[in-house]
Amino acid sequence: MAIPLGGQHEEGVVSEAQVPPADSLPTQTPGEVIEPGRALALADFAPPSVGPGERLLRLAYRLGIPGSALSAPFGKPAKVRLLGTVASPLPGSKVAGTALRAGHFLVHGVKAPIAQIDFAGAARMTPPLERVVHSFAWLADLEACAPREQGAPVAERILSAWLNANPKLPARPGKGPAWSLANAGARELNWLVHAPLILSGSDKVLRARVFAALSETARWLDKNVGRAEDLLGAVAAWCGIVAAGLLLPDGKPRRLFGEAGLIRTLGEVVGDDGGVLSRSPLAQMEAIALLVRLRACYQAVRRDPPPALDAIMSLLVPPLLALSHGDGSLGSWQGAWAVDAADVSALVAASGVRTRPLRDVRQWGYQRVVAAKTVLQFDAAPPPLARHTRSGCASTLAFELSHAGQRVVVNCGGAACAGGLVPVRLEQGLRATAAHSTLVLDDANSTAVVIGGKLGSGVSEVEVDRRTVPGDRHGGATRLEASHNGYASRHGLIHRRILILRDDGSELRGEDLLVPKGIKGKTGKVAFAIRFHLGAGIDVGLSEDGQGAGLALPDGSYWQFRSGGEGQVTLEESIWADGQGRPQPIQQLVISGMVSRGGGTFAWLLKKMG
Repeated sequence: MAIPLGGQHEEGVVSEAQVPPADSLPTQTPGEVIEPGRALALADFAPPSVGPGERLLRLAYRLGIPGSALSAPFGKPAKVRLLGTVASPLPGSKVAGTALRAGHFLVHGVKAPIAQIDFAGAARMTPPLERVVHSFAWLADLEACAPREQGAPVAERILSAWLNANPKLPARPGKGPAWSLANAGARELNWLVHAPLILSGSDKVLRARVFAALSETARWLDKNVGRAEDLLGAVAAWCGIVAAGLLLPDGKPRRLFGEAGLIRTLGEVVGDDGGVLSRSPLAQMEAIALLVRLRACYQAVRRDPPPALDAIMSLLVPPLLALSHGDGSLGSWQGAWAVDAADVSALVAASGVRTRPLRDVRQWGYQRVVAAKTVLQFDAAPPPLARHTRSGCASTLAFELSHAGQRVVVNCGGAACAGGLVPVRLEQGLRATAAHSTLVLDDANSTAVVIGGKLGSGVSEVEVDRRTVPGDRHGGATRLEASHNGYASRHGLIHRRILILRDDGSELRGEDLLVPKGIKGKTGKVAFAIRFHLGAGIDVGLSEDGQGAGLALPDGSYWQFRSGGEGQVTLEESIWADGQGRPQPIQQLVISGMVSRGGGTFAWLLKKMG
């Protein structure tokens, strides 16, 4: 049934006349231009300062002299053993651990029988399952669900099957998913952190095989760390090297070598405001988790980590929190799903960093506005460069909005968890511009979405301006304005978006402008669609005039959406990946029509009633 929309301003009802036209907004001075990959070297994070002797050790180890020859040149190599027991700093999933004890891997809602897993990698698994299986991230889940004496037999059975399937280490990375640098580095780290689960059994043969695998994997990482598939994979590999240097005998040369490489690589991964270059909250969380586990290895041997690692940790947490909504869960950006608040809070607590979210993460590219109970997130930067992305998305100028923990406008998200309950065939579509709450021209992406999680040509720069609008009788507001050139080469049009959020959080005014790139616009028309993907559980009713809708939220609040009259407002189906990476059906409002290649203006308003 259609929900009628009235026009009484005093009672909070919005009329068409209240949607601000373009010329009613204040003129702007040019904003800051954000370009991909800008200002990304962290010069302050140099390798740890060491004395001449240690510097010589590091150089010799890098040249290939074994650690045992450097640590005890006239003695026998030490027997492989663990020099400390690590207290696992990050809790796993009890549900996933229980599934393991029942004989299944549980990844994003999909159960995969352990007995049917090809640990050798000849029969490819879905990417999320591959990461869990071959990185041994599941050890944390098993540890979380049962006492060690109950979990250890399960861990040993799976580990034994994996070792049987991988008897020899390949000469180079890439020989199957088990031997990517990301998985091999994380596996070494997880084996060392969760060693009691895999070394406490009575099977002496398996115990010897595990120690041999630890030692051989560490040497393999030493030789191949420079061949990582991406920078984050290199960080995982360096963390595995440092952990082995801390916890295995004769490890001092390896530790010195690993610390220098790790800090250098982190300086290349992390931007000057603390955001990783992939602009992905999942990658941000992965970097934090790796450092948290590595720090636990330092604590196990009563050694302080280099000060640079603590400094980088302090940089990484505030940008992550900038993408949290009122309920603590994350926004859906660059392939991420809406990661649950409990997972985020556990990671932040383990980091030991007490801080507030950054509101203006310019180089990472996300603007955050908090107005009373309303949170606005705005992607105001180019997509990441192809070499940094794993699930890159064409999301420039998209936004998310939540109120009192209830998501009102979202992005679909979930490309990175495709292969769980989210079908793999949807992965490309979930990375598209149309899967985000922004304007789409001619049903094309603002930046090309290509295979392998990479991105092609499109948006090369974004101009962004943020300012505070002085208060009047209706209160003040925060004004964001940004533009991108993703459609300039194909259609000769620049997309400019203006968002104005009132300080009481009750009203978001928006305007999408298409501005000719040159002095004279092209002739003809092009199809446009402005998409607003709506939060789960929202009941929508279109207005009778086809220019608005009423939104009834699950928490009982009621919002009104109005278009300025350009184009027709319709309701379409959509999909959203929830906090566990599971697909949920949602709806989307779409303003669509034809626009002149000479440009156009589309105003809209989203207002909380009552």
